[in-house]
Amino acid sequence: MEIWTVFISLRLGLSLLELSSVVRLSEAVNGLDQKFDPVGVDVSTEASSLKCSLQGATRSPEFSQDGDFVIGGVFSIHYQHNTMIYNYTFKPEPPRCTGSLNVRSLRFSRAMIFAIDEINNSTELLPGIKLGYQIYDSCVSVPVAVHIAFQLTNRQDPVFYKGENCSQSGVVMAAVGDSASTPFISISSIVGSFNIPLVSYFATCACLSDKQQFPTFFRTIPSDHYQADALAKLVKHFGWTWIGVVHSDSDYGNNGMASFLEAALRERICVEYIESFFRTDPASKIRRVADVIRSSTAVVVVAFTAIGEMKVLLEELVRDPPPPRQWIASEAWITDPNLMSFSFCAGAIGVAIQQSVIPGLRDFLLGLSPSEAAASPLLSKFWEEAFNCSLTENKRACDGTEDLNTLKGSYTETSQLRITNMVYKAVYAVAHAIQNAVCNKTNGILQCDKHVRLEPKQVLKELKEVNFSKNGYHVSFDANGDPVAFYELINWQKSESGVIELVTVGYYDASLPRGQEFRINRNLTWLDGGTQVPVSVCSESCPPGTRKVLQKGKPICCYDCIPCPEGEISNMTDSPDCFPCPREFWPNSKRDACFPKPVEFLSFDEVLSIILAGFSVSGAFLAVITSVIFFIHKTTPIVRANNSELSFLLLFSLTLCFLCSLTFIGAPSEWSCMLRHTAFGITFVLCISCVLGKTIVVLMAFKATLPGNNVMKWFGPLQQRLTVVALTFIQVIICIIWLVVSPPFPVKNLSTYKEKIILECALGSAVGFWAV
Repeated sequence: MEIWTVFISLRLGLSLLELSSVVRLSEAVNGLDQKFDPVGVDVSTEASSLKCSLQGATRSPEFSQDGDFVIGGVFSIHYQHNTMIYNYTFKPEPPRCTGSLNVRSLRFSRAMIFAIDEINNSTELLPGIKLGYQIYDSCVSVPVAVHIAFQLTNRQDPVFYKGENCSQSGVVMAAVGDSASTPFISISSIVGSFNIPLVSYFATCACLSDKQQFPTFFRTIPSDHYQADALAKLVKHFGWTWIGVVHSDSDYGNNGMASFLEAALRERICVEYIESFFRTDPASKIRRVADVIRSSTAVVVVAFTAIGEMKVLLEELVRDPPPPRQWIASEAWITDPNLMSFSFCAGAIGVAIQQSVIPGLRDFLLGLSPSEAAASPLLSKFWEEAFNCSLTENKRACDGTEDLNTLKGSYTETSQLRITNMVYKAVYAVAHAIQNAVCNKTNGILQCDKHVRLEPKQVLKELKEVNFSKNGYHVSFDANGDPVAFYELINWQKSESGVIELVTVGYYDASLPRGQEFRINRNLTWLDGGTQVPVSVCSESCPPGTRKVLQKGKPICCYDCIPCPEGEISNMTDSPDCFPCPREFWPNSKRDACFPKPVEFLSFDEVLSIILAGFSVSGAFLAVITSVIFFIHKTTPIVRANNSELSFLLLFSLTLCFLCSLTFIGAPSEWSCMLRHTAFGITFVLCISCVLGKTIVVLMAFKATLPGNNVMKWFGPLQQRLTVVALTFIQVIICIIWLVVSPPFPVKNLSTYKEKIILECALGSAVGFWAV
């Protein structure tokens, strides 16, 4: 175990003194009783008699102040660190920060100092207690962060401790920082083993909410879990279903993007490409990511990146600007003023921490004097870079007339404090936890004991219960150490002068009921400064009357729109299926609604009906006229010879037969259906019976001329009447049986024509019909 510990520590460039802390940690975990001497000296069995001396280089804090209780601070004030060479033949050079300053992070560290000074001068918070601080620069480096973590856990700091006892715990009661999630995970894994609470102001990785791995972790900035949900809802709100995604190849980017993709899947958002990269990647990889953005069909690009990665990507894109792209930004870079110089990103929209005001901070930042700057290597470097002068002999000497009021940049920009306020709240959260641990109210007066032996685990316990407000902003932590998530929606809008400005256009509040968290209350400007919401879809929405058919091998957002088949409709946009209309309905021409089928029958206003009615009435009228003429001349021999009774009965039946055709005109009803068949059948039989009777009489009359033939006595008037009555009666009986058993009835014919209904009379009984 110890051999591996030595190897890992040397690989990280730790000093032998810090190696002792590693071994003590491994002993605590494994319950070992032996003590390991990294220098090879004799080991005592008594921890109190163990003598230690500094071996190798230690890391001095950038800013420090002694106090009754000390708070640690970790900030990424430099962008880079030195390249470390490992050949395992000699001790490697300790990691150190190099390159240009991150002035914004310098402001964060100064805000911590301001907050501690403000608390020390307060009579309401920790009265009579002086807080100290040790502020380190991690330069976004894991090795440097680990180096700082070990130094925070022991008292062997050359600034505050000169003794030889190695058994004492760390002087730091809590630590604030770091900004990046990856170094912070390394710090938390080490410092958390000593129950030292860590309060981050900018580490947003949702993975840090896992109390099993990071039991001492707290943060004043919301978790990426909420940020990812806010970004997905933002994309969905504007109807963008086809997007590209780029993210930092780090814990922040990887975990944040995983949460975003999960939220995007719930919102049915499709991703054309996912590209990850890190700022130190080869230029060829950065160029390849830029080429993917340039050639993609997705107009919207979601960038879940840190500032450093976004900067190198935009610098590559500016060489050959892509087609207009709508950028969706994570809170890490949406408010960074240095990135706002890339004008082709105008119209970008993203989430940001709520802006705030810290009274007195600006005066504190501008109150930095040349003498104070000269006392700190870090502030000296800042001063020299800001005014292009030197506090040493190398350049034009700084003469003391330099004025920070003339600077325009991240250090002096305090009009929209966001992350700075997270630092401010983190310091106050730790101060409130310390106060709850060492102070008591007696007779309404708060009394604090600065001599009490305070352990970090006591501060950890009190931090979980912290609940206060400062400058109108509430501070508390849930069971995972997270605050209530609240984001502002920021839009990059060009001013009249062409300068990009940050404009707050809405908010996202995770404490509101589901579905009400997201609000936009101002107009936005989009890519190229336009006011029209850009469209970013793989396939246009399928209108009603069509259905979606997924394209083979493509995401669900890529599909073809197929018209609904005959008799089916879709009444929704992007409908996955078409649905048949009810039996008595038929789609309109657009096939997006069902309408009742037109009902058709032989109505009186149709030409055919008019012609039929004309012939019917005319025929009936002629039969009536003929009857009248026969009646007038009924005594004439010709009428009498024609059997006037049968003739009148025949003319009457013909009149009824002509009028029966009128029952076939108009909408069928139960009575008309029964009448049209039976009335025509009876009148037709009556008519035929009369004709038959007259025909038989004529035939028998010719046969009666033969001598001795007396056949006419069987075909006299009485027999003729009985014949007509008998035949007609049989037809009446058949019709009655038909109407009683299974009469004709009106029916809607839906099968002959698909698009219309034919009203007709069903026969009821086919046997009855054919019998009639």
